[in-house]
Amino acid sequence: MRVEAIRTKKDMKVSELLEAFSSSAFNARRLGEAGKLWKKMLEEDAFIFLTVAGAMVPAGMRRIFKDLISLGFVNSIVLTGANFVHEICEALGFFHEIGSEKVNDAELAEMDVNRIYDVFIPTSAFIAVEEFLSKLFEQLSGSFSSYEIVWEVGKRLKDSFFNLAFEKGVPVFCPTLHDSIAGLHMMIYGKKMMLDYKKDIEKIVDLCSQKRKMGIVIIGGGVPKNFTLQAMLLSVGFDYAIQITTDSPHFGGLSGATLEEAKSWCKLKSDAKAVTVYCDATIALPILVCYLVDSVGKREI
Repeated sequence: MRVEAIRTKKDMKVSELLEAFSSSAFNARRLGEAGKLWKKMLEEDAFIFLTVAGAMVPAGMRRIFKDLISLGFVNSIVLTGANFVHEICEALGFFHEIGSEKVNDAELAEMDVNRIYDVFIPTSAFIAVEEFLSKLFEQLSGSFSSYEIVWEVGKRLKDSFFNLAFEKGVPVFCPTLHDSIAGLHMMIYGKKMMLDYKKDIEKIVDLCSQKRKMGIVIIGGGVPKNFTLQAMLLSVGFDYAIQITTDSPHFGGLSGATLEEAKSWCKLKSDAKAVTVYCDATIALPILVCYLVDSVGKREI
């Protein structure tokens, strides 16, 4: 096959552009391959994990996660404590605002504004999060996994993809819940409750041990990536894997580690279909979802 020149046209769909990417080169081709691989997972009724690291909710991806759940494109999500907290901020009616990285951060601090590269969010949002979580944690009693805590939040916040996850019974794991301000609030207000990560591990190992095709879509890397991949050490390995990252493998960090390397750990099967896309996930993920919406539609989970 030869590299095909990409042809653009008026009213061209995003899904058509992604199809064209498949016959091009470099990371455009990888992105096209990722779309087709995700589609194959859905066609084969694979159980699909989505792992989310990085500031994805602040970057405007929260509705994408809701779409992925509602359309049945993922069966479980694993995210960071930061994304958990920022999703609550948004669901409580606060906004991440377009800002700039070219600012005086000391002046922002005096204005009670927090910066995530070129995104701003007021400190008042986190005060509201504390008020919400303090009431929740004071009500809870007993042992809770992180996904059960996410569901408890979802019960109370209708404008959140946590609510949809609760209603559909989709486990949303947060293995770094303690590594966020939510962890601090739990320590202060959760006097009658305990965060039990053993329950999380038992649940994700059970999910990974199903007698069906298994797939994973990795956004970034970090703890969500490792937490999900390592569960396969007690099973047979993933059949499919997609990774979207901006990190390089030669520095030895997990976020840049190749999916081929994961085969050496038996986290992926030796014949697993896998593709890594070196791209900003805020660009790649919406394009992939647009492609799936056009080419798959909706899958029941």
